[in-house]
Amino acid sequence: MTWLAETAMLAYGWRRFALLLIAGAVAGLSIPPLFFLPALFIAMPVWIWALDGTAPQGGWRRVFGSAFGIGFAFGWGYFLVAFHWLGAAFFVDGGIMLVLMVPAILALAALIALFWGLASSLAHALWSHSGWRILTLATALSAAEWTRGHVLTGFPFDLLGYALTPTAEMMQLSAVIGVYGLTFLAALLAMTPALIWPADERPLTQRLTPFFAAIAILAAQLGYGYNRLQGATTAPIEDMRMRLVQPLVYEHSNWSSANPEALIERLITLSQMQASPEDPGLAAVTHLVWPESALPFYLERYPESLARIGRMLGPEQILLTGAPRISYSGAPDQPPFNSVLAIDQSGAAVASYDKAHLVPFGEFLPYQSFFAELGIKQFVPGANGWQPGDPRQRVMALPFGPTLLVLICYEILFSGDLGETEDAELLFNITNDAWFDGSIGPAQHAHHARVRAVEEGMSLVRAANSGITFATDPFGRITGQLPARQMDVLDVTPMQRLEATPFTQVRHWPFLAAMLVGGLASVYAAIRHGVRPRRHQRH
Repeated sequence: MTWLAETAMLAYGWRRFALLLIAGAVAGLSIPPLFFLPALFIAMPVWIWALDGTAPQGGWRRVFGSAFGIGFAFGWGYFLVAFHWLGAAFFVDGGIMLVLMVPAILALAALIALFWGLASSLAHALWSHSGWRILTLATALSAAEWTRGHVLTGFPFDLLGYALTPTAEMMQLSAVIGVYGLTFLAALLAMTPALIWPADERPLTQRLTPFFAAIAILAAQLGYGYNRLQGATTAPIEDMRMRLVQPLVYEHSNWSSANPEALIERLITLSQMQASPEDPGLAAVTHLVWPESALPFYLERYPESLARIGRMLGPEQILLTGAPRISYSGAPDQPPFNSVLAIDQSGAAVASYDKAHLVPFGEFLPYQSFFAELGIKQFVPGANGWQPGDPRQRVMALPFGPTLLVLICYEILFSGDLGETEDAELLFNITNDAWFDGSIGPAQHAHHARVRAVEEGMSLVRAANSGITFATDPFGRITGQLPARQMDVLDVTPMQRLEATPFTQVRHWPFLAAMLVGGLASVYAAIRHGVRPRRHQRH
């Protein structure tokens, strides 16, 4: 590691950029579902050493640019690994989309890496020669992760903190500090090897102490989770039985290929499956669930299909289905909604929720007129894109059964920003990850959803078009799951929510307080141990 430390400190130009790009890619191996946590401890110190070798000379502009390049290169490598699976969606339409796949992934990773470049610049502006510098970079990086999860609609995929959630035991700390708190912890702990190498005048035991402390903290996290789960008690929601249908509807990418009557027949047949003649099947179910994109057409235009759905349901049964919905205003030029409809025995929608947090380029096209000229459209079909719903309407009250906090697809990624969770008894997530079949994307998305269940202390019920369909208890433990890309149904009984978790009571305030403390400590360390840049003298 001494060789690596010295190389990172002395490298410059394209060699340094390449080294940081590779280090970032190595760090990317820690993302779900790979979870190679040692990769973070190998890669993160390289960032520290590279900043150590960037002397604050030649004015702030040069320092800013040099430090920015270090963080940008590291982030670009990380996000190329983290987001490479998004390229699978380009194979759905083919044609020009395949030509755009590589530059699009490169551009997306570079765009998100800008946040890490800015974090690196901010950290280097407060750099010091003491061990406090790892706190400086960890604070700046965590603040950057918070920012990318919130600005410009937010994109909180693969936050660093997910690296510390590979098991149900390690997930439990998210019920206290949330995934952003875990992000700060992951960054700080993974940087501790930078204090070991290269060797200096300090004794080896002193240089090793922060690293061993990091290992002890990880062990404490695991122990906390184990003890929490050992004492965990859950109770089922009474008189509730949900059937989750995983139908493999691939017509979602091309509505013109959909046969509405045939699809409804297929969905009804799946919904009424029986494991044996003695199995009550759908008769024992209170809530039937069809996932996002199960109906790639406007259901209200097929009254006979609605009538068939009504005839399938009993007097105390509800179908919850993903479906596109035309605006109730009836305006012909108004984009539709991506919705969840609750349909009862009469075939009428008794409740609905319209997706509020749309995916850029997935469900709406920024600068639509410009991209349309290039033949580029949003991935999810829909006339003129989709329009967002009201995020304050996520809690769905049904004629019977618990209230649901409805989240469509990637809406479940937004830690601490799910809506009025105190009014809901159950996290309800439908999704269509079929765009990314064969990649790590569906498993990654599913893992992010599990962490939300732990944070909120609520059971999660998740129905996916092609997988992964599953349910968890309020501690994130999976209580039932279907294999990906298998047409089947899953019957589950959700558990009652916990009274409260520490996270639901204080949300991200401890994380923000840690950012403030870390920032103040960095300023103090920079004043006491830092090196001020030389000013150019004017002659």
